[in-house]
Amino acid sequence: MGRDLLALRPSELRSLRGELQIVFQDPLGSLDPRMTVSQIVGEPLRVHRPQLDAQARAQAIAAMLRRVELGAELSDRYPHELSGGQCQRVGIARGMILQPRLLVCDEPLSALDGPTQREILTLLERLRRESGLSLLFVSHDLALVRRLCERVLVLYLGTMMELARSESLYTRPRHPYTRELLAAVPVADPDVQPARLERTRAGEPPSPLAPPSGCVYRTRCPHALGICAERVPEWQESGAGDRVACHRWRELV
Repeated sequence: MGRDLLALRPSELRSLRGELQIVFQDPLGSLDPRMTVSQIVGEPLRVHRPQLDAQARAQAIAAMLRRVELGAELSDRYPHELSGGQCQRVGIARGMILQPRLLVCDEPLSALDGPTQREILTLLERLRRESGLSLLFVSHDLALVRRLCERVLVLYLGTMMELARSESLYTRPRHPYTRELLAAVPVADPDVQPARLERTRAGEPPSPLAPPSGCVYRTRCPHALGICAERVPEWQESGAGDRVACHRWRELV
């Protein structure tokens, strides 16, 4: 899109209608069990491109299935006859068939095993590169985010904590919550990991239905002061287009 999604006005977001598609978290549950693969992938065309004749739709569906690396023999199968990875490829094909400007991927890899995750991630990278679309990737897996995303937005209780270029966020995190998230990533070293676990903050976060006053992270932040309970931190520039919402981020650099 060439612009930061956070900078778009509501009217501009509405203009994306028909150009925004979603890939859902549950590969099988997000597909209609009564429809075949070709019917699922072609449904957006029937709804948004009714002027296309049957032959043109069939050609578009076949081309899209090839792009997501699904064989033509699967076009007449139903979702329950496919693997989890194949179902997610169908979901991606459905999302891509209209050539959207923005593809929202809501935890698209969390229900898949490790090898399949890598395959789907590689597929998303290729599709983004080939089509030039914008990809909004929602995930709790920081390693996957680092590999795929150019910019990262960190949320806590639904509130924006930090927005930064991927390289900047992973090497120079500004917000205390971002730092704790990165410190909690497991390390495959038995001599290092136990000490990292000991530093992990215990207890449960507050309910998002009743968030703390001021900064919503203050009740779990080791750097919180009185001002953190009194005032919501402003969304401040932290360099080169990066942003952070913390009263004390400059002191903690």
